[in-house]
Parts: sequence; structure tokens; C-alpha cells
Amino acid sequence: MDGAGTGPGQPSPAGRARPVRLLHHDTADRPFIVIWEVTRACALACRHCRADAIPRRDPRELGTDEGRRLLEELASFGAPRPLVVLTGGDPFERPDLAELVRYGTSLGLSVSLSPSVTPRLTRDVLDELRDAGAKAVSVSLDGAEAATHDAFRGVPGVFDDTLAALDAVRDAGLRLQVNTTVTADNVHELPFVLRRVLDARVSLWSVFFLVPTGRGQALDALTAHDEEDVLHWLHEVSDLVPVKATEAAHHRRVAVQRAATDDPDAVFPPGPLRVRLRRATALALAGGEFPRRPPRPPMDVGSGRGFAFVDHVGDVYPSGFLPVVAGSVRDVPFPEVYRTSPVLRSLRDPAALGGRCGRCEFAAVCGGSRSQAYARTGDLLGDDPSCTFEPSRRR
Repeated sequence: MDGAGTGPGQPSPAGRARPVRLLHHDTADRPFIVIWEVTRACALACRHCRADAIPRRDPRELGTDEGRRLLEELASFGAPRPLVVLTGGDPFERPDLAELVRYGTSLGLSVSLSPSVTPRLTRDVLDELRDAGAKAVSVSLDGAEAATHDAFRGVPGVFDDTLAALDAVRDAGLRLQVNTTVTADNVHELPFVLRRVLDARVSLWSVFFLVPTGRGQALDALTAHDEEDVLHWLHEVSDLVPVKATEAAHHRRVAVQRAATDDPDAVFPPGPLRVRLRRATALALAGGEFPRRPPRPPMDVGSGRGFAFVDHVGDVYPSGFLPVVAGSVRDVPFPEVYRTSPVLRSLRDPAALGGRCGRCEFAAVCGGSRSQAYARTGDLLGDDPSCTFEPSRRR
């Protein structure tokens, strides 16, 4: 990704790449990526939606002129400017979407899109957005088969439309990312989702670990031990496709730990879920030829620390999964909110963390998922219950 380099995290054995990438710029000064929820309107009714999306656009949404001003503020950071992702709801519900993409691009921003798979996602619209300057599109695939994916999305037939959308995005010349939300109910399909991802020739597979917020509170998240198994498995398959673990900051801790040993299984014995995922992976990949490549290390970016989210009415959050308001772009320019908000500043300080995260030797490179901590304990800076690691140091 633009603006990233390899950073230490913890030392790795001689001759190996550093296990975690650090940014070239100070995350207290500027974000690496900003997600803007341009609308909350969406035709789907996804079971895990963090936004509680609504059928029609909210009249309080940032208007076109306000959106242009927000893009100007993001561009004002100068190089390296933040990556910008327009999401929702479904951003394709906004009639001025191409105008916003074109304007952001004219300011020097790299603009990508995260739409829902609905009848609005057509090749003509993709071509228009590409011509306006859009760089990439992410599409959600939450199951390897229709029964699982359509149940997630709340609308029958979306699975087949999603497979067609993967082809349409790639054929339009846009970079393709697949997003997959993993829960206790669909985790066993991950190897077969991986096969779909590989067949679609995606640029990045972003695996979202369910945060119990919004509609997602009705679903079952993985246990911490199962999440650990999945993170190790994701590292094992990351030489097939670049993988990003969203809301699982300890993916970076696992990367550092694995880089320090020549025999990860001896140091981190596979649990029953990882054994099952490995077996299913061999089955899922059978008959295919998938080149191996050097894995891309995870990036040291987290909520409020290189990452920020702007909702449809202009409120700024550390993450879309972390409902703690840091400010409003209707009141204060975004750069000022990002640099001065007490909420965001606290998230950039490992010394402010409490519980196991505060005692952890990996606090600086991991810090835990602040969204998981807040959703499960109500403490923004507290323990991340989705992580099993027991720190060796005391405070």
C-alpha cells in the first residue's frame, strides 16, 4: 500500500522480512485511511450490519457541498494524503457519487468504493466511477455458497449477483477487494471462501472479525481461542493472497510471534478449529493451480491511529465499529478533529491502555481491538476479550 514500509514490531530472525509494516508518517499527524459513510441507505438487510442501514437516505446526510469540503480537508494533509473509501449503507444510493469521486480525485486523493450488491451495481455505473477516477471496489462475500451468504444479506439471490459483481469489477479495470465477515456460524466455510477469492483474482482479502455492535449483536462471535486459530490459519494462507484481518489487532502480534520461530506449530500448537480449517483448505484448493508469493506483512494501523471513520451526518469516529464520537466535521475541520480529539489521542497512546492490553509486551504493535474491547466491556481502553494472550510483564 502507498505510504507503508516495513517496521520492526519485534526483531525477526536474520534474513527475514520484518513481520509488521509501519507507516512512513506520524499517525498522530495524519491518518493513513479515512472511511466516509456517504449514506446509510441500503436495499439489503444484512444480519451483521454495524450501521443499522435504512431503506431511504437520511435528510441529515452531508450534502454535496459539505462532501466536497470534507474531501478538500482530507487533501489538505498533503502528501502522503489519506486513502479515502466511500461506503454506506450503499454508496451507490447517492446520485452525486461520481461527482464526489471525480472531485476527490482532482484533489489528489485515491478514492475507492465499498458498495452493496444490489441492482444499482452495474457495469455502466462501474465504468462511470472508474472514469471519474475510482481506484478500487470492495465486494462482500460472507459464505462460499448461496445459503450462507444470502442468509447474511437478508435477500435471496444476492450470492449469484455477488459472483457476477466480482467479475464486473475486475472487467471494469478496477482493483478488486473481497470482504468477509467471520462468525461462529460461517467460520468453517473460510477455506471455500478462500477458493472463491482466489478464483476471482482479488487484490486483497479483508476478513472482518464480528464486533457485537449494531445488528451484529444478534450473531455469535468466535471464541478467543477459535479466533487465535483463525489468525494463525490466515497467516498460513497469506502466501496465496494478501490478507487483512479487520478488528483483530492481534493478527500483528501473531505475525511477530510466528516470525520469531522456524516451527510455529511447535510453539503454537494448532487447536481443533485450525486443524479442521487446514483439512478443508486442502479440499477446497484441490484441482487448482495457485502461485505462492511472499506474504505481505500486516500494517500497524488501528482505530484512531492511522484510521478514522466519518458517518453520514459528519460525526467522526475511531472506527465504524467503535461508536464513540470524536467530533463533527460540521463543527470543526477534519484535520483538527483527528489531531486534537481526546478520544483519538488516547487511542494513540499505548500507555493509556488498561487490563492485559496495558501490560502486554506487544501493546505498541498491537494494542488490541478497541472496538471489541468497547463492545464487550464498555471500556474504550480496556481489555480486548477476543485475544487469548497472557502478557509476561506487570504494571
